[in-house]
Amino acid sequence: MRFADLKNDYIFRRIFGTHPDILRDLLNDLLDRTGEQAIDHIEYLPIEQLPLVVGAKLSVMHVRCKDRSGNQFVVETQLLHMSGFLNPVVYNACKAYADRLAMEEPHTKLTDVVVISICNYEQWPDAEQDKQRLRRVPMLSRWYGTERSQDPEDLEKDPNKLLQVQYAFLELPKVPEKRPDAGAALWAWLFVHAPKLAEIPDDLPPGPYRVALDIANLANFTYLQLEAYRRAMDEIQQLREYGDMKYAEGLANARLARALLAILGARGITVSTEARARIDACKDNATIERWIVRAATVGSVEEVLAATTEARA
Repeated sequence: MRFADLKNDYIFRRIFGTHPDILRDLLNDLLDRTGEQAIDHIEYLPIEQLPLVVGAKLSVMHVRCKDRSGNQFVVETQLLHMSGFLNPVVYNACKAYADRLAMEEPHTKLTDVVVISICNYEQWPDAEQDKQRLRRVPMLSRWYGTERSQDPEDLEKDPNKLLQVQYAFLELPKVPEKRPDAGAALWAWLFVHAPKLAEIPDDLPPGPYRVALDIANLANFTYLQLEAYRRAMDEIQQLREYGDMKYAEGLANARLARALLAILGARGITVSTEARARIDACKDNATIERWIVRAATVGSVEEVLAATTEARA
């Protein structure tokens, strides 16, 4: 028995985009909605209406729905770390919030929007947080507007929060190795480990977790469904290779810039703030290589950077 990757776009939509009860339970777990605050009913909204921006192509908006009160929920999976990823997330959330208001309707008709991002990488790595002496961000973090001078321990008690636009991030690399018993942590574990399972664990709690795995059981797929799943996996691999290539290019670019500055420093050539900003902003490795060659012979940083003008001529 083999199971599909729940993060796969085709599988994610197959499970959470066509089974409202499973999506409702996922939302309640990720947003910690219980009792009177629990979501008891959802209605799917057209994906096509969700605004997208340039630079958000690697972030696929999978499922969009609303509850009885009209509050919107958008659930997405982010497979690759993308520079500036938070910007399109915030943009789309705010657009979804504002676009729900029909022409000439009062602002009192606006309803809350919650965007949930399931990230297959660490958005806030523990090592980086430790290095900067900042508080670690947990595997599941929830964000909203609040008055910034408050003691963190008082935030949960404070009723004065800006909840119109909210965010939740589930960072899958932070999932514990041992399978959790229930809740958001168990969903995270399934998102990570489903393709590695040989069967549905006997002690897996009944309900949405088991149903989700049963839907993801490749043995139950038709030929066309398997082909759709494989095509989605191929697209993911292509995106991953593209991301690796861009990362390698960026790493090489940074190393060349450091080498150029080291040569200039060793020769005692002063680098102004403006010149350094220009070097740091240059993303063309061929240009920086020309600057390195000139840095070995010329007497000023202006002469080094003049290589760009000469190359264009």
